[in-house]
Amino acid sequence: MNPGPVEAVWLGRLPYLEALKVQRVQAARRAAGEVPDTLLFLEHPPVFTFGRSGHAENLLIDVQECSRRGIEVHWVDRGGDVTYHGPGQLVGYPIVHLGAFDSAGRLPQADYVAYVRRLEAVLIETLARFGIAAGQRRGLTGVWVQPDVTSRCPSCPPAKRLTPAKIAAIGVKVSAAGVSQHGFALNVAPHMADWDLIVGCGLKDTPSISMEELRGTDVPGLEEVAGEVARSFARVFAREVDWIQAPASFHAAAVSGLAP
Repeated sequence: MNPGPVEAVWLGRLPYLEALKVQRVQAARRAAGEVPDTLLFLEHPPVFTFGRSGHAENLLIDVQECSRRGIEVHWVDRGGDVTYHGPGQLVGYPIVHLGAFDSAGRLPQADYVAYVRRLEAVLIETLARFGIAAGQRRGLTGVWVQPDVTSRCPSCPPAKRLTPAKIAAIGVKVSAAGVSQHGFALNVAPHMADWDLIVGCGLKDTPSISMEELRGTDVPGLEEVAGEVARSFARVFAREVDWIQAPASFHAAAVSGLAP
């Protein structure tokens, strides 16, 4: 059966907890069959988020210092450890129904892992369109740039030129109804120094890198990159993607009293 097109929407810059409310409302409506699968594209003000596997010690400054620097800190229900979101980083939250559950009432692990790998493939294909060769790393989640590429970044410190660097992070949750939440964060042109304040994804001695660092001043805007991600999503997931204007219900959810 054809599941129909996925709707893609650009939400602009949205505080993290407001975006989380939008996700939860949209996921509940998707589970009820009221709306189609949706790709939410946006950017966040500076925020550190910890997933279900998070360790507080991977935040290298205290919460008070984060507040002084204007960076929020939140513990959320996605997979993974700590990561950073901020202006200049493209965030994508696919709200999609992933399929049938097993006899235990869970999405089979193989299907969950396959979904994450397909998200990685979407981002790898997108980066290739902008002239950046990236790939996966065995046993790790996310999208990586290898030293033969990072060595071309003259402004990067040696740690970024000599070792694999992470250009996109992925953390996902699948609800009891089989609907995905959270998603990916692609470093287009964020403030990279903020990654020095965390052990990103709990991986020591693993640098993060951005498209801007690799391309210099020739860096695309977030909406342009979002358009290419949507195009890659359509190919990798074999789905049609239609762009829409943000419905009023999204804005109502963002300012509602729904608990984060």
